[in-house]
Amino acid sequence: MISLLMLLMACLLTCLGQVFQKFTVERWRDQPDGWASKLRSPWLWSALACLGLGLLVWLLVLQRLEVSVAYPMLSLNFVLVTLVARFVFHEPIDARHWLGVALVVAGVVLLGRQV
Repeated sequence: MISLLMLLMACLLTCLGQVFQKFTVERWRDQPDGWASKLRSPWLWSALACLGLGLLVWLLVLQRLEVSVAYPMLSLNFVLVTLVARFVFHEPIDARHWLGVALVVAGVVLLGRQV
């Protein structure tokens, strides 16, 4: 059970890091071309913190689970990022994409039985 929770934590941190990356580049559009102001972005540092913490949790997951089970479970990020893209960034998601999300969820459920 703890392995599954850690795996979900790694997924959530990675997803959050990716969302913060999107916020970062959205804010960069309004800034001058220089890197100095871009590197001061709190979204950038938040993204790096989440991705770094996600990596550390992922390493703990790999200590507990076989990589052949754990790695495919990270495909939950695809589902989470799709939901964020649709409901936070208001991006259009077509039926084929939703079908892919459903197939990923089905695969995660099948693999989750091994955890």
